[in-house]
Amino acid sequence: MPRNESGESTGAIIVAVPALGLQLTSAPIRNADEFEGAFVAVMQRRPNAALVTGDPLLRRHQSRIIDFAAKNRLPAMYQEKEWVAAGGLLSYGPNFPDLFRQGALYVHRILQGAKPADLPIEQPTHFDLAINVKTARALGLEIPPALLTRADEVIE
Repeated sequence: MPRNESGESTGAIIVAVPALGLQLTSAPIRNADEFEGAFVAVMQRRPNAALVTGDPLLRRHQSRIIDFAAKNRLPAMYQEKEWVAAGGLLSYGPNFPDLFRQGALYVHRILQGAKPADLPIEQPTHFDLAINVKTARALGLEIPPALLTRADEVIE
């Protein structure tokens, strides 16, 4: 997420949390040696749920994070559906194949002579919702049928 001058996150999550009546605490991890300390810190706060960002370091330790959430019966949401296929509870995030196609179109336009500065900034337009029903059952959660109906992918 973007950082302000003091190093604090200023992303959309930070803005949305108070509006939703939620409390946010973070457990930053800068290298693989910090996972255990972060896991202990998270559980000391007794969270109701966790949101795992799409950070490359976290992706490399995906199974470690999913195992932690399962062991602690902590519902967790991820930004990429690959986490759900690996046993995570649910994800909501941009459709990466669409983003790669958009990127390829930009490269094509530049190779055809377009100036990068003249190209518009585009945001993702397709987001995927994936739900792992097996993980939900293991956590003792019932996923509302309306949410299952809206999901792009449901893993049984």
